[in-house]
Amino acid sequence: MRILVLFDLPTLTYTNKREYSRFRKYLIKNGFLMLQESVYCKLVLNTTAANIMTDNIRKNKPSEGLVQMLVITEKQFSKMELLVGMPKSEVLNTDERLVVI
Repeated sequence: MRILVLFDLPTLTYTNKREYSRFRKYLIKNGFLMLQESVYCKLVLNTTAANIMTDNIRKNKPSEGLVQMLVITEKQFSKMELLVGMPKSEVLNTDERLVVI
């Protein structure tokens, strides 16, 4: 099973930044890997281990902000589709829009 933790925490004040940093370090210390900037993932053996970890995350979450957890099976996680966009170039290298006066 996998546990996905998605969070959006405020970083306006020094206290907010400290809480954000503490929560992020807590996730990393407990074996979570970063998938995206505020999306972390951890592999657990079974439902019991997932329940223990989600309870621990609830106890260590910051007082402000949004923290969401999603527990999915390994089969569901393996069906994740990676979509990578094409790089955009600001340089026009075609004569498609060429206007001859």
